[in-house]
Amino acid sequence: MIVSTISRRCILRKQTSGILRVSSIRQLTSNTKSTKENIPTKFSLAEYRHVYPEFIPDPNVEFRNPIREKLERLDMLSRRAHIDIPEFYVGSILAVTSMDKHSPNKTNKFVGICIKREGCGLRAKFILRNVIDHQGVEVLYEMYDPVLSKIEVLRLEKRLDDELFYLRDALPEYSTFDSNMEPEIHPEGAPIPINPIKVKLKPRPWLERWERKDLKGIEQIDLPERFFIRAKELATPWEKYDMMKQYMKTIPEEEQTEIFAEIQQQLQQLELTRKKLKRKRTFIKPVKLA
Repeated sequence: MIVSTISRRCILRKQTSGILRVSSIRQLTSNTKSTKENIPTKFSLAEYRHVYPEFIPDPNVEFRNPIREKLERLDMLSRRAHIDIPEFYVGSILAVTSMDKHSPNKTNKFVGICIKREGCGLRAKFILRNVIDHQGVEVLYEMYDPVLSKIEVLRLEKRLDDELFYLRDALPEYSTFDSNMEPEIHPEGAPIPINPIKVKLKPRPWLERWERKDLKGIEQIDLPERFFIRAKELATPWEKYDMMKQYMKTIPEEEQTEIFAEIQQQLQQLELTRKKLKRKRTFIKPVKLA
C-alpha cells in the first residue's frame, strides 16, 4: 500500500508538471502573437500585393511547388537584406547601378522609365527605357540578380496602362531622361501619383497594332476607318466577365494573405533599416562660413 501511494503521488506530480509546462508554452505563444500584432505596419496585407508583387507565386498550376516557393521567398528576403529594392511601378523613373567588368569603374549606371514589370519569385524582372543619342535603349534587369548593386527611384509614379511598350513607337521626347537626374522626394504615406499624360505615336508602321488594344495612355490615333472596324471585330470585351479565366490567372486572396503574413515581420524590419539609411544619406553636415 505504501508503494502504491508513493507511485500515485509521483504520477500526479508528473501530470501537474506537464500541465504547467503546456500552460507556460501557451502563454509564451500568446505573448509572441500579441507582440507581432502590436508592431506598426506601413502597408496592410492587402497592399502588399501591389508593393511586392514578385512574392506572389505563379498562378500556373504546373509550376506550383510550396517547398520551392518558400525557399525562394527566403532567398529573396536575404537578398533584400544586402540591397535596397525600393517600391516602384510601371511608369516610375529608376536609376540602376550594376557591376560591369568591362567598364573602367567596374560599374554601369542606367537611368530610364520602367515600361514593364513581370515575373515572380527569383525570376522577377523589369525593363527600363531611355533615349540616348537619338537612339532608344532598353535594358532588362533581373530584380534579384547579384550583379545589381543599387536600385534608386528618381520619380515614383504610375501611368494609365500596365505596360508602356507603345513608347517604342512614340515620339522620343516621351522616353528621354537625363542620366544625371536628381531624385524627387516623395512624402512618406502620400498616395502614389498617377501621371495622366497621353503620348503621341509616330506614323505607321508600328511594332504592334496599337489600335486593337484598349490603351488609355495614347492620344487619338489617326487611321482610316477600316482599321477600327477590324479592331472591333477582333475585340473580346466579354473576357473581363469570365470569372473562371480570371481565377486561373490569379492567386486566391486567402493564399496571398497567408504568404504575406509569413514574411511581414521580415519586410517591416528591412523597411526600418532602409529608413535609417535614408536618413543618414539625406543629412547634410553644415559648413562653417567663417
